[in-house]
Amino acid sequence: MQFGIFSVSDVTRNVLTGKTPSEAERIDAIGRIAQRADETGLDVFAIGEHHNPPFFSSSPTTLLAHIAARTRRIILSTSVSLITTNDPVKMAEDYAMLQHLAKGRMDLMLGRGNTVPVYPWFGQDIRNGLPLALENYNLLHKLWREDVVDWEGKFRTPLQGFTSIPRPLDDVPPFVWHGAIRTPEIAEQAAYYGNGYFANNILAPNFHFRPLVNFYRERFEHYGHGTKEQAIVGLGGHAFIARNSQDAYAQFRPFFEGNPLYGSSYSLEEYAKGTPLSVGSPQEIIDKTMSFREGFGDYQRQLWVVDAMGLPVETALEQVELLATEVVPVLRKEMAALRSPTAAEAPTHASLVKAKYGDAPARQPTPNPNRGDNLTGTRPYQDTAEGIAAKLPLVG
Repeated sequence: MQFGIFSVSDVTRNVLTGKTPSEAERIDAIGRIAQRADETGLDVFAIGEHHNPPFFSSSPTTLLAHIAARTRRIILSTSVSLITTNDPVKMAEDYAMLQHLAKGRMDLMLGRGNTVPVYPWFGQDIRNGLPLALENYNLLHKLWREDVVDWEGKFRTPLQGFTSIPRPLDDVPPFVWHGAIRTPEIAEQAAYYGNGYFANNILAPNFHFRPLVNFYRERFEHYGHGTKEQAIVGLGGHAFIARNSQDAYAQFRPFFEGNPLYGSSYSLEEYAKGTPLSVGSPQEIIDKTMSFREGFGDYQRQLWVVDAMGLPVETALEQVELLATEVVPVLRKEMAALRSPTAAEAPTHASLVKAKYGDAPARQPTPNPNRGDNLTGTRPYQDTAEGIAAKLPLVG
C-alpha cells in the first residue's frame, strides 16, 4: 500500500501572524514539503491543478518535473489534472515527458475540478463537463497506446495519422486514477479501463463516498479486470498531528476555525468526529485511518493534506515528519496484517512494465517511418520499394 501527501496549493493567510505568503513563498514551500516527504520515506506526493486565486498550481507538470529533479524515490502525481479543460493531445505529450524526466515514478489523477468559471476560460461549456471528461480520456488512453491515431469526436478537431511524442517510457503509459466524488459515470469509466478510482474523502461525512467506491468495484469485476477486492482504490484525507490530542486540537484550531470554508459553520471537534478529518495524536490518526479500511475495504493509496489553511511551512514539514515516522510505519504493519491475500498491490511503473513484458526487455520507441508523420500527414508504411522511393529526394 502507498502512503503520501497531496496539496490543493492554496495561498492562505496565517491567522496567527496575519501574513499571507506570496505565490513565490508557497511555490518554494511546496518544493520543500515534497522533498521532505521523499527523504522521510513517504510513497507519494501529489499536487492539484487550479487556474484561479487563491491557488498557485496552474502547471502541475512543470512543478512536478522540478520536484522530480530534487527527489530520488517518491512517486509524483496530480490531484487532480483537469481532463475537461486541457487538450488530451497536450496532456498525452506533457505527462509522457514528465514520465521520462521522473524515470517512471509518476502517475496522474484525472478529474473535472470544482471551479465553474474555468470552463469558459479555456473555451469550454460547463454543461458539457461530463461528456468532455469521458471523451477526452478516451482519446488520451488511445494516444498512449497506439503509435498512429485516427480519431474523431465531438469536442475537438479530428486526428489523422497522429503520433503523440514522446511515446510513454518503456512504451508503458502512466497509471491513471480517476478522481470523482459525485459521478458514477466517471467510476464506470475507471472500471471499464481497469484504472484506479480515487475518492477525495474530505469535505463530506464519514463514508459518504462508499456507494461510489462499491459501484466502481462492482463494475471493475464486471469488465473482467479482476474481483471486486482487486480493484484499485485510493482515498484522500486531511490530518493534523501532535504528540498528544490536546496539543493537536489547540495548535490546529485557529487555522481551522479561522478558515472561511469551515470556521463559520463547524467546531473543530464536531467536524473531526463527523468527517474523515484526522486530528490528534499519532495513535488517533492511525485509528481513524484504520476505520477507512473497515468502511471501504482493502485499498491501495492513502493521501493526506498537511499544508492547507495557512499553516506555516515549518508546521507542514513537522506534519510530514510525524506522518512518516509515527503514523505510516504502524499503518503499514496493521494494514498488511489485515490485508486479503488476493487484494491488488498499488501500481508502479515497474509493476506495469513487469506485467506487460515479464522478463523480456521493454520496448524503447524511436522515430521510424512506421509511426506516421504529424507534419505531412503521411500514413505509416513498411520499407517497401514504394516507401523507400517516396523518401528519396527529387532530382531536377
